[in-house]
Amino acid sequence: MALPDIFTKEVSEGIIDRINKLDNTTAAKWGKMNVSQMLAHCSVTYEYIFDEAKYPKPKGMRKLLLKMFVKGIVTNEKGYKPGSPTAPDFIITDQRDFDREKSKLVDYIRKTQSLGGSHFDGKESHSFGVLNKTEWNNMFYKHLNHHLSQFGV
Repeated sequence: MALPDIFTKEVSEGIIDRINKLDNTTAAKWGKMNVSQMLAHCSVTYEYIFDEAKYPKPKGMRKLLLKMFVKGIVTNEKGYKPGSPTAPDFIITDQRDFDREKSKLVDYIRKTQSLGGSHFDGKESHSFGVLNKTEWNNMFYKHLNHHLSQFGV
């Protein structure tokens, strides 16, 4: 079953509506992150794309291992389980400003939606090589859905 298309305005705004139901006191159902850290965590995917200088791209054996073993998990349609492993770049342990992180993530989602699936089709990802539009969609949507569900929205 195909995941909802994050590149459509309806789906991206639905995700944003869920984000807007959060506040700085929303508690997680599982995991170690608070809500502000979760928003920052979700932005890392977009920072890989729109702020490439922030994170060095994996090279050599690490890139090969990511493509061989992680790419399929991240880009397929099967949701993540609570407590799934987290890549080091995505681990947020410092305190973050809720409003700033929320605004940043919403801006990334809207920018991605406005660029559209055709912009991403055949674009090289930070960690997995070239992805098609469906793989990008799955990566974006299921990560956001997983963490919004983690916080009950």
